[in-house]
Amino acid sequence: MRDQKLQKLIFEKSREGRGCSLLPACDVPAALPDQALLRQAPPRLPQVAEIDISRHYTEMQKRTHGVNDGFYPLGSCTMKYNPKLGEEMAALPGFAGVHPLQPAGTAQGCLELLCRAEQVLAEITGMDAMTFQPAAGAHGEYLGLLLIKAYHQARGDRARNKIIVPDAAHGTNPATATMNGMQTVNIPSNEQGCVDLDKLRAAVGPDTAGLMLTNPNTLGLFDENIAEITRIVHEAGGLNYYDGANLNAIMGIARPGDMGFDVIHLNLHKSFATPHGGGGPGSGAVGCKALLAPFLPLDRPVQQGEAYGFEDPVQSIGRIKAFYGNFLVVVKALSYVLTLGAEGIREAACNAVLNANYLKNQINDLYEVAFDGICMHEFVLSLAELKKRTGVSAKDVAKALLDYDIHPPTMYFPLIVEEALMFEPTETEPREMLDYAAQVLREIHAQAFSDPAPLLNAPLTTPVARPDEVLAARSPRLTFEF
Repeated sequence: MRDQKLQKLIFEKSREGRGCSLLPACDVPAALPDQALLRQAPPRLPQVAEIDISRHYTEMQKRTHGVNDGFYPLGSCTMKYNPKLGEEMAALPGFAGVHPLQPAGTAQGCLELLCRAEQVLAEITGMDAMTFQPAAGAHGEYLGLLLIKAYHQARGDRARNKIIVPDAAHGTNPATATMNGMQTVNIPSNEQGCVDLDKLRAAVGPDTAGLMLTNPNTLGLFDENIAEITRIVHEAGGLNYYDGANLNAIMGIARPGDMGFDVIHLNLHKSFATPHGGGGPGSGAVGCKALLAPFLPLDRPVQQGEAYGFEDPVQSIGRIKAFYGNFLVVVKALSYVLTLGAEGIREAACNAVLNANYLKNQINDLYEVAFDGICMHEFVLSLAELKKRTGVSAKDVAKALLDYDIHPPTMYFPLIVEEALMFEPTETEPREMLDYAAQVLREIHAQAFSDPAPLLNAPLTTPVARPDEVLAARSPRLTFEF
């Protein structure tokens, strides 16, 4: 039976005159802006006591599901466990207390850490230089294409304004191209779920700025023709951009730079075990080959003799974020890499691939795998036949998993697979959890044929039933109505 108690918004808990003092008194003279810049009425903030605040956020925490709560197989997002050692390192006073405006001479350890992180991540990816300014993966994509655009314009090659994006690429890639004022050229996959070489050869030309590709792709497949793919683009005068969202499958084993890629973004909040979203800011570190290094953002940390300082690349595109990026995320990522070492990074990738294949093989006698065979770190199911025979859709199965304390996998993506569910178990899940997930999926499959009605209304045990997702998308309520 579902608990019908709905959580109140913090504004609904507000009571006139109630409050608390959580901030210490200001110990420096107040400096206010001009009167004309001040608001004429106080902000309508909730008035609550400290106990109200504590209970509010505790209640929210109980209703969320994260990696610390249970299985989180969100495909193409690498929701792995975040080691607490990284949090301890980021909390060290010398890191946590640094200020971006203090003189470089007083932050030598922080600058050394950034240079060290650049060195190890460039080694892992096969790149020559790196920046940590981007705040997230999509932000890193944006910078990556900015670098490609700047490279072509510096050579006077302004006709190159088209980005080739395979249909099995990451979903943000077309948006990134559009944000850069470029046109997207979509090419279909072949029967094996990889890039169709003939279609690629037909798409490239004098207007090709570059190719955006994830390898392994979103189907969890490693494209065996990757060297030929990047060669075709290079011979047409374009550059190759590697979307690092799926790096977790190959880190320590294969390097995008060796595959022919010129620029890459890394999701430090995915492959390198720093928190996602509400657990902390992300980081979309961007690495590039030497030909793109002159265009990197300003204030690049470098070693200058025995000290550390900053340099501005000669043809820099400018700055895409204040200061040097989300520094403490880099601290956590470097802690992860140095803890595992070269062998550990490789083992993590191998175990991610092993776990994905293990889970897939536990259920592929019941569920149709979109592209069967050995997968990499993730795999995609097609529930089209199940829906046709029982009426139970991929969405219904995803919702039903919530009743088993399993976060749903990625739904209806990639778009080239009908009724798609994309699973990525990551390397940090034990075999027992994979067995449990397989058992649950088998139970749901059996119920789809014997008694589908509960699945069509799932989840049944969560505090909130299925929301009207169409209404939420078309008429979102983003502000509190006083």
